[in-house]
Amino acid sequence: MTKTTPDIMISLRDVDVRYTLERRLWNQETFQALEGITFDIHAGESLGIVGLNGAGKSTLLQVISSILKPDKGALINYGYSTALLTTSLGFDPSLTGRRNAVMGGLLMGNRKDEIEAHLDDIHAFSELGDFFDRPIKTYSSGMRSRLGFSVALYMNPDILLIDEGMSAGDARFKEKANAAMEEKLQSAKTVVMTSHQGGTIEELCQRALWLEQGKIKMWGTPEEVINDYKEHVTTFRKEKRA
Repeated sequence: MTKTTPDIMISLRDVDVRYTLERRLWNQETFQALEGITFDIHAGESLGIVGLNGAGKSTLLQVISSILKPDKGALINYGYSTALLTTSLGFDPSLTGRRNAVMGGLLMGNRKDEIEAHLDDIHAFSELGDFFDRPIKTYSSGMRSRLGFSVALYMNPDILLIDEGMSAGDARFKEKANAAMEEKLQSAKTVVMTSHQGGTIEELCQRALWLEQGKIKMWGTPEEVINDYKEHVTTFRKEKRA
């Protein structure tokens, strides 16, 4: 398949993802996580995906990163590397942070010597200290998040995918991570990030997508999308309390 415009890096066309919830003798219950998702990711853009918890945001990032294969439709990657920043996806809890950093870099398509050249930088940025050489199973969620962020940051993929879960951790590291993300955005790095609140997306992104119950509800500028989304959330919470 050929690109429609030269700056398209990844295309999604009518993508569906379903999860099996329960298997029985004669039938099985499924959950529709994504339905009819169609859009393109362009070189150098920062795209924000907003939606409530359970809207399908993390599932969508896993599809974009080719961790999940669509049940219907197609993901077309035109030859670009991706890295998904999340708290623990792909980590082996029995291995050390250092070993997981190497494995993570290999999964992103980097050579071992390239990864090893950045291990000191990853160690320093993650602020894990002696824990860098201890098994992941001894880490808190914030420590796993810091390691995942640091690995993806220094592996320098073509497309950086940032799950909102990566923000776990102390406020000072969040500020440091946000500064690193802003630097990536200013250097024309292609970034896709998710949030259930929207503030970061409104501040850092050029385009925004509102995902609701696995479907695209709205496309537009971050200001337009976040404004409508916040009104929706306010109404939803009022109705829930009533």
